[in-house]
Amino acid sequence: MEVEVDEKELKSAGAEPLTDGRHGLRIHGWEIESRKRSILKSSTLELWEKKLETYHMPEMVFGDSCLALKHFKSGFTIHFNAFDALVGWKKEALPPVEVPAAAQWKFRSKPSQQIILDYDYTFTTPYCGSETVKFDADKLEGGEISKDTCNLHWEDCNEKIDVVALASKEPILFYDEVVLYEDELADSGVSLLTVKVRVMPSCWFLLLRFWLRVDGALMRLRDTRMHCAFNDNASPTILRESCWREATFQALSAKGYPSEDAAYNDPSIISQRLPVIMHKTQKLKVPENV
Repeated sequence: MEVEVDEKELKSAGAEPLTDGRHGLRIHGWEIESRKRSILKSSTLELWEKKLETYHMPEMVFGDSCLALKHFKSGFTIHFNAFDALVGWKKEALPPVEVPAAAQWKFRSKPSQQIILDYDYTFTTPYCGSETVKFDADKLEGGEISKDTCNLHWEDCNEKIDVVALASKEPILFYDEVVLYEDELADSGVSLLTVKVRVMPSCWFLLLRFWLRVDGALMRLRDTRMHCAFNDNASPTILRESCWREATFQALSAKGYPSEDAAYNDPSIISQRLPVIMHKTQKLKVPENV
């Protein structure tokens, strides 16, 4: 999706593009930047394996790619990266999906080791983003604030992201999609983690999506949507809506969906057929002045 932005629209919205070759923009106290880099080199992958205590990694890890949204006034940043997502995969440690051909697959393991399917080769992650706060050193030393009181907390809520409002004709000032990691599961499906961001004059909206299709076995979709309306006169509030869906091919077939359906390659379409197994909405009020 290519988005051509009119400079007049940027100026009218109070936005300005980032400079020095950076991809993104500043708007209403936020700096939103995406970085898309090449696949990690083998030497860096080995370092990641040591940190994660695993010999298994996705085929394509875009470890230097990320999306970051920084709120200047508070020093708060929400960001999305492959390493933190894989930390979530390692901690969740789901059992491997059982498929008839799994014993013949050649997974990424050390050549000297026996190939044993004893880990989640789909790299499913519960990851829904990372947050950091840059503390004001002077205020910390002066005792005006403490790190304990500045901890960020997502609270469960009944509010929902207004998807209808997001579908309005408001101009898109910035859009990008960043792939964090991908694996084709030995040509037997796909495991893909991406994050998309869209910035309009009134808000920013993003979708972090983990999409899994293990042919003949399972489909899994884990979506995290975030929305923040711009408000120059108050501390911003971010809504985060997480929805997990999954079903076996057998269950979908029982509902009348043929296994060769082309929709199985499009998570946006198949999501309407997958039952919801988890759904929650949370909100985060960004601190006034950390």
